[in-house]
Amino acid sequence: MATKPAIVDNRQKSARVSIDETIAHDSAALSGQLQILFEKLFSPNAKKTLRRFSSTEAAKLLGVTDSYVRHIAAQEEAVTSEKTAGGRRTFSLEEVNTIRQFLGRTKPSYLPGRRKGDHLQVIAATNFKGGSGKTTTATHMAQYLALRGYRVLAVDLDPQASMSAMLGFQPEFDVHENETLYGAIRYDAERRPVGEVVRKTYFAGLDLIPGNLELHEFEHDTPRALASRESADTDMFFMRVGHALTDLQDRYDVVVIDCPPTLGFLTLSALCAATSVLVTVHPQMLDVASMNQFLSMTSDLLGVVKEAGGNLDYDWMRYLITRYEPNDGPQAQIVAFLRSLFGERVLTSMMVKSTAVSDAGLSKQTIYEAGRETMNRQTYDRAVEAMDSVNSEVEALIQASWGRA
Repeated sequence: MATKPAIVDNRQKSARVSIDETIAHDSAALSGQLQILFEKLFSPNAKKTLRRFSSTEAAKLLGVTDSYVRHIAAQEEAVTSEKTAGGRRTFSLEEVNTIRQFLGRTKPSYLPGRRKGDHLQVIAATNFKGGSGKTTTATHMAQYLALRGYRVLAVDLDPQASMSAMLGFQPEFDVHENETLYGAIRYDAERRPVGEVVRKTYFAGLDLIPGNLELHEFEHDTPRALASRESADTDMFFMRVGHALTDLQDRYDVVVIDCPPTLGFLTLSALCAATSVLVTVHPQMLDVASMNQFLSMTSDLLGVVKEAGGNLDYDWMRYLITRYEPNDGPQAQIVAFLRSLFGERVLTSMMVKSTAVSDAGLSKQTIYEAGRETMNRQTYDRAVEAMDSVNSEVEALIQASWGRA
């Protein structure tokens, strides 16, 4: 009788599969199916493209009247456009920017980017609670600023690389070894100039440093570098992102960093590189409690970094309410609670939860890329209005940091 359980145990053990083998098998199967799905949605040679804008949309982007845009397009040889079958003019974003440059010759306010003496604005979007809308916020902000004529660099520091996918680069297939920011901040001889990992996107005025799982290597390498005597001859970990971006500062007006959803070495280095910080908050009690832990841990760690020479002087820090549902009473109470605690550090505008944003995301688009005709127009208009409201508030903070009204 005593030997029977042992026999059963041995049989059970022989039927078991090692967890690492199971995970490897599932990863390979999922990767293969994702590749098939991607090829169905986009042909192997396909690239994401940005839709054209009507004269009304172009006028809104430029801050002029529709008739004035059509007048410029008809009178100025340098300004090109296309006409639809119905005779309506449409413009690419490049063509909108050509009109913007034309307008800026007589009125500099049409050119909102950096001027002599303005510092590079580096905005870190952060929170270590998943589902807070951090990547959605960062991607839409980068595109909004590009639409308004800023030279923008998006930096994907999240190993999950959702921002990269939204901007047209599949992390599994399009981003290879040493092609993320890790390539420019690593500690060994494979380190490369940061300009080599910057990619142009289909979105005029918006470049990208993509991400993928390789970014995890920085979290593994940094403890070894800190323990090594050789690390004394290199930048400390919290300076590396900032020093890399310094090499690009003449090329851009604004850098938007999508931080990892963890408080590791990458996030700390991004926070030290930043001139401004945006913390996304989903107005649920569990999320607010998680944010409390995030703020406490961040404060302690940044205090240590500051003592070691890290730069933590910010132009501004704000909390952004995300995925807000206007008819949800408990959410409204939490928002009021946060405003009573943090005052003006909570942005007045909120990112409203919208099916339009979700529907656009199904095809890896943002609300700024999806056309109004692709979904319910009222839902679309509300989503764009809410997103514009948030981003225009951020834009005002950027302008204020440059000393402009």
